Amino acid sequence: MGTVATAFKEWAVVCRALADGRQSVILRKGGIAEAGGTFRPEHPEFLLYPTFFHEHRAGVKPAFLPLLDAAEADKPEPGTIRFTHLVRVADVRHLTDLDAALTLDPLHAWTPEVVRQRFHYRTPGLFVFAVRVFRLGEPAVRVERPEYAGCKTWVELDGPVSTDGATPV
Repeated sequence: MGTVATAFKEWAVVCRALADGRQSVILRKGGIAEAGGTFRPEHPEFLLYPTFFHEHRAGVKPAFLPLLDAAEADKPEPGTIRFTHLVRVADVRHLTDLDAALTLDPLHAWTPEVVRQRFHYRTPGLFVFAVRVFRLGEPAVRVERPEYAGCKTWVELDGPVSTDGATPV
């Protein structure tokens, strides 16, 4: 397959749901530290970068709470990131109709309240990524560098991660 040096920061429970094949879309508004203040779906493939900072139990559907517990129990050592999955984007849409965003409920782990909150944050709308997820042939562990911190979606890693041997989930 090759290598990838771009990572996508996402709630650890969502990463786990994608990795287990229980989620097939990623909903994104964008972080407050996005370049130019606006999120852009600029990468067709990326590594999943599990985060724990904004994640909260009340925002996860009850059926996905065991995945949250598993992600917490499997958290890497402080100061490190463990990359285990690659995502390829099949399609991206920007939804400006809340009802359309809410119809995606069976495809993700967020509660309808979180979808509503994210949809209405700043300007109405959400990006929806239809994705294919691949398990890396071998996990890659990296040091969590200061430039990776903050409320941003995209992170350019200090070196590429091999995607050789990746298999679809």
